[in-house]
Amino acid sequence: MLLVVDIGNTNITIGLYDRDALIGNYRLTTWFKRTSDEYGFMILNFLMSSHVSAVQINDVIISSVVPKIMHSFTNSIRKYIGKEPILVEPGIKTGISIKTENPKKVGADRIVDLVGCYYSYRGNALVIDFGTATTFDYISKDGVFKYGVTAPGIGISAEALSSQCAKLPEIEIEKPKSILATETITSMQAGLVYGYIGSVEYIIQKFKEELHCDDMLVVATGGLGKIIAQNTDMIDIYDRDLTFKGLKLIYDKNKKEIHE
Repeated sequence: MLLVVDIGNTNITIGLYDRDALIGNYRLTTWFKRTSDEYGFMILNFLMSSHVSAVQINDVIISSVVPKIMHSFTNSIRKYIGKEPILVEPGIKTGISIKTENPKKVGADRIVDLVGCYYSYRGNALVIDFGTATTFDYISKDGVFKYGVTAPGIGISAEALSSQCAKLPEIEIEKPKSILATETITSMQAGLVYGYIGSVEYIIQKFKEELHCDDMLVVATGGLGKIIAQNTDMIDIYDRDLTFKGLKLIYDKNKKEIHE
């Protein structure tokens, strides 16, 4: 079995593969002060809930954009799973070509999503990951990544609205039935969600215009992406497991060298 891990700024998501089948997925809050033992106990509990023991795990692959927790997290894998984790970093085989100005600075999460999209759907595609930040990354039908946009995530926008305006409360991120709000909570939700949908649609439109690619597939992922994807016709596919798929594909491309 394979454990796939994506460490983001807000959440750590963990997937469990039995051959090519994703049989479990788990999520925990990214917190800098956890020890390797705390991470280890959590991972073992996740496995236990899927009726899997640590000895059944053949390998672990990790993508991370949070260097501060890598020492504790990787030590937890060594101590409690008994494996040396494989890291998505420069030099690992991905099957795609990164042609940005500084390829080594591209986040591992973005690479993993692009791999998942390219090998799952093929063709020209725009991958939108709704995470702490919202990223828009274009990959060509030839597997070349060259253009990307980074925007504040919808969660960051909601937090900024309540924290920077003394009289505005924290709100749940949901789309009200109408933009014609009559009180504070729904007025904030309307501005946040309808406004975010509008900005996402505009960025998609500009990608299509400037790349002269009207038939570009638009694939969304990320925990907060579902609410946006459900409310626009400009997103073709919402794939919540895209990151897990990318990690599994990268592992498959490298496992022969790993075990030599």
